[in-house]
Amino acid sequence: MTQAAPGAPNRDHDTENFPTASLMLARPVRARVMAFYRFVRMADDIADSATIAPADKLARLDAMGAALADPATTFPEAAQMHALAVGTDEATLMLDAFRQDARQARYEDWAALEHYCARSANPVGRMLLRLHDVASDAGHAASDGLCTALQVLNHLQDLVDDRAAIGRVYMPQSWMALAGGEAAFFDPGNPLRREILDAALDRVEEQLDRAQDLPRLVAGAWRLAWQSSITIALARRLLAKLRAADPVLGRVALGRPDFARAALAGPLGLPADAPLVAGRVARAASSFARGMKALRGERRRALWGVYAFCRAVDDIADGAMPEAEKRRFLADWRAKLDQPDCVLSRELAFACTAFGVPRAECEAMIAGMETDAADRLRIEDEAGLYLYCRQVAGSVGAMAVRIFGAPEAEQWGLRLGHTFQLTNILRDVDEDARRERVYIPLSLLREAGIADGPAAHILAAPGFAAICARLAAQAEAGFARAAAEMPQYDTAALLPAKVMMWGYERLFRRMLQRGWTGTRARPRLTRAEKLRMAGMALGLRA
Repeated sequence: MTQAAPGAPNRDHDTENFPTASLMLARPVRARVMAFYRFVRMADDIADSATIAPADKLARLDAMGAALADPATTFPEAAQMHALAVGTDEATLMLDAFRQDARQARYEDWAALEHYCARSANPVGRMLLRLHDVASDAGHAASDGLCTALQVLNHLQDLVDDRAAIGRVYMPQSWMALAGGEAAFFDPGNPLRREILDAALDRVEEQLDRAQDLPRLVAGAWRLAWQSSITIALARRLLAKLRAADPVLGRVALGRPDFARAALAGPLGLPADAPLVAGRVARAASSFARGMKALRGERRRALWGVYAFCRAVDDIADGAMPEAEKRRFLADWRAKLDQPDCVLSRELAFACTAFGVPRAECEAMIAGMETDAADRLRIEDEAGLYLYCRQVAGSVGAMAVRIFGAPEAEQWGLRLGHTFQLTNILRDVDEDARRERVYIPLSLLREAGIADGPAAHILAAPGFAAICARLAAQAEAGFARAAAEMPQYDTAALLPAKVMMWGYERLFRRMLQRGWTGTRARPRLTRAEKLRMAGMALGLRA
């Protein structure tokens, strides 16, 4: 047989980022997992060797594959797997990924990276589930989400080392192109890298959200549930560290305190979906979140679920990733409306069921984000602007009034959402222009003698300020109408909307005072105004 082992392994099961054959597993199961681990560790080390030629790597990996297919093999690591009847099918899949590592050093897009993870990481979880007699589709999906997340986290953590030692880069080429290409992406001073890393980490977080239910799904195998709980907690901790630090500038790793905190969790020690979403909302620090505090119990939970969904699809549309990737991830969210498979989609489904939130409004939000996903965005006329506002903001109003307990106020909520979105467009006009987004309709630009072209040129045109003032007059009328019509409805139920409207109108008045020419500084609420909104939400002020 062709020699397989490249020498001492790069690491063992005790030095991996995340638990593999941990002491939490029962001793007989652990012995089988260790046999599997030794085989795939050897194969991975061959694929990652900096001294073995690619052709030799493939020959060694092929020899290991032949040993897996031969129950009478004398190859020690494969013979042990055959003797313990563990993981030969899963290891065969992983060998295919390791052969790919020997041949391929770059990935074009996220789908290619996920396909690699489906063979290089997901089989580990499938093997553990099979050893514990867990065969549900939901369990497999959650396990796949966890394994993919762990693999990508490892890749992001090792970006510099992988590139320097073995010439391999797992960040997709099309993503790095947004920073100017691979060399520019790894330039320590490139500020665009942070945006791309954050977009990638958002995709990891979505996979961890798919995995969050895994400990419950395997609760009958409490040892595996415990290991899963610890692994997810560690993954979320590494995710947070990678959000806070740049792995290109220095090593980002878990420490002993991280492992200690995770180990204290019981088999089902992870937070439930609702508290996890609540934490996500708090992290966003949105003015909408302040209005949500006026709600209690299941109404607050439902509105948080709607907000988290809206924020997730908005982050996709705004993320530093290729347009094709954005559209694929938004299409995934359409599928989640039918089959919730993660923390956010389950909480959105709760809101839809508990308070009659129409699916059509969720679809409208996704459609609006598909508009935002364009690399270059222009809106033809005022009807197109109205439709866009209806999708991305009117949908929120229609969903929210039902959760507030005032479904009869749907038209009021739709109009208020339109007013809020006009305010957003006027507030963000310069920021949007840097993304080549112009929401001011082309028909209005043509009326003012402004030709379509680079967004910066449009904003600098002499007639642009007058168009902004025209749209601002529509928004001002919208705020006045909303205030006048609110007493027709259940004002107590609409308190969250009143809080949000107060904050938005303060920003809008600041924009009117600032004007639309010259430097358009982004208005912000003061600390005192934020405190007042918090007091209003608690019923302390009206």
